[in-house]
Amino acid sequence: MEEIKVPEAWRVLRIQSELVDGIESLSGLGGAVSVFGSARLQPDSRYYQEAIELGEILGKEGVPIITGGGPGIMEAANKGCYGTGATSVGLNISLPLEQNHNAFQDVSLDFRYFFVRKFMFVKHAVGFVIFPGGYGTLDELFEALTLVQTNKVRPFPIVLLGTSYWQGLLDWLRETMLTHGCVSERDLHLFSLVDDAESAAKIILQHARMLQAQEIAE
Repeated sequence: MEEIKVPEAWRVLRIQSELVDGIESLSGLGGAVSVFGSARLQPDSRYYQEAIELGEILGKEGVPIITGGGPGIMEAANKGCYGTGATSVGLNISLPLEQNHNAFQDVSLDFRYFFVRKFMFVKHAVGFVIFPGGYGTLDELFEALTLVQTNKVRPFPIVLLGTSYWQGLLDWLRETMLTHGCVSERDLHLFSLVDDAESAAKIILQHARMLQAQEIAE
């Protein structure tokens, strides 16, 4: 029995270590935007180019970017922010496929545990921007929606970029989930749908400025 408990105890310590390291490394970051999307989209993709533009717009406004640190949309958003003066952050994780650290990270952290990494995406978020992606992207999208829906975090904009990509999912949410009473009409207004980086940045920056005004007033 004691032999079984020892490995579990070490796992708890590893989790604690990752959590403390992540919090300390990002302690001075301030409000940031977490960007998600497929690692498989290449530089010739329109969405890759939009992610570069988003990172650049927000970076020039002094808003840090946080991504998963890998290729594709993550690389593009980091690339756009890199060198603007705002911090470009990559929260890297060891995966069997597709996870190679991109070269555009001012702060690069490595995680073993998904749930610790997820906490870091949310902790500093003044907004999420969700580009076309796969299961991992959907996971981050619906976790963010759940946290905002249940008031477990202070509400922040969740912006889906790519009408043609996301419209089918949004139709299903309305025509199936809402019809069956599994979500409310209010829940369908927890996110925005846009088609370009400029529109996404406008929503995020408006929210960030509102938060700044509230902090000054307090």
